[in-house]
Amino acid sequence: MATSPSVSSSSAPAAPAAPAPDRTGDGVPGGLVALLAVSTGLTVANLYYAQPLLARLAEVFHVGTATAGALVTATQIGYVLGMLFLVPLGDRFEKRRLVAVLLLVTSAAMAVAGTANSFPVLLAASLISGGTSVVAQILVPFAASLAPDHARGRTVGRVMAGLLTGILLSRTLSSLVADAAGWRAVYLGSALLTTVLAAALYRALPSHAATTDLPYHHVLRSTARLIRTHPALLKRGLYQAAVFGSFSAFWTTVSFQLTGPAFGYSETGVGLFALVGAAGALIAPLAGRWADRGLVRPLTGAALLTGSLGALLAGLGGHHILLLGLGAIVLDLAVQTTLILGQHVVYQLDPAARARLNSVFIATFFLGGALGSELGTLAYHAAGWWPVTALAAALPLPALLHWATDRTHTAS
Repeated sequence: MATSPSVSSSSAPAAPAAPAPDRTGDGVPGGLVALLAVSTGLTVANLYYAQPLLARLAEVFHVGTATAGALVTATQIGYVLGMLFLVPLGDRFEKRRLVAVLLLVTSAAMAVAGTANSFPVLLAASLISGGTSVVAQILVPFAASLAPDHARGRTVGRVMAGLLTGILLSRTLSSLVADAAGWRAVYLGSALLTTVLAAALYRALPSHAATTDLPYHHVLRSTARLIRTHPALLKRGLYQAAVFGSFSAFWTTVSFQLTGPAFGYSETGVGLFALVGAAGALIAPLAGRWADRGLVRPLTGAALLTGSLGALLAGLGGHHILLLGLGAIVLDLAVQTTLILGQHVVYQLDPAARARLNSVFIATFFLGGALGSELGTLAYHAAGWWPVTALAAALPLPALLHWATDRTHTAS
């Protein structure tokens, strides 16, 4: 398995005295791991910029809170479609070129969103940018393929720490930029950053050949067969869907709670609150190490229970910011732990089909996220904060019940 440093150096043999590339100690250049972590974080952030802006967007476009919440749902549905129809291309085509093309399309969609004069245009642009932001989920299995077996969990954990930090800090960045320069600057700034990222990744990523020569429609068919072939794939996807649905219900509606009568926060206040969730990203490298040590099953049960408890804490914090913040941290710890554990299991199922396996896994739990966002928005619109947190607390419980009664003797 060959890996390249983050600058091209293939035209001549290295001099004997040339220094070795900076490595993590796990077989992957440290600079490349850092670039992949930053790239996944910046790319996936596009899915979450709208969440703290929903109250403002509802005012600007003269729509209700439930309609504004559909913006988040549409972005997540776009992500699901991208996972099903674009990510499998990561096994079919050379990944560096595919990543660059998808990022350029994302940049164009974000530019359209930033100049939208009607809510339907913003909604359509968000659907498209959600679909092409799946670049993050092409890069994660790419990182997994570069790492040796004994260190795969740690490498993926480091990259996922970047992705999860991007998810959490995206809300803060969005709020601060919108307060300083308007909501359009959030989308236009993202378009510019994504264009720069496309160029940087095209230059730095090592060439990575396709792992299958099947025609595209056969790739899609083979993706569907993976669900039947590997029961652990669907199981881990549904576990994650339960926790991510809870996570999405919370984060889609918390901006309404924070800007409402209970707290009266500005968008900057909402953004600063979102920083508390960033503490949860610290669990990602630890979860990767625990997975490498064979602790997937016990930690899965603990994380599912923790997610439900975090939502209950958030419910108690409807008028108490410290409890609300603690609930956010606990919920984020749970969702990130189950994600790392799930990917650890999924990536071991079939090394030649990691992109397709990842597409099924992520699409499954993002459907749970879209459902959680929509139901959470409707619950808040109908009856306020407590029904949202009750929903969020209930969603992980069926998965926890299945985990407790699952008698299959596997590490999944």
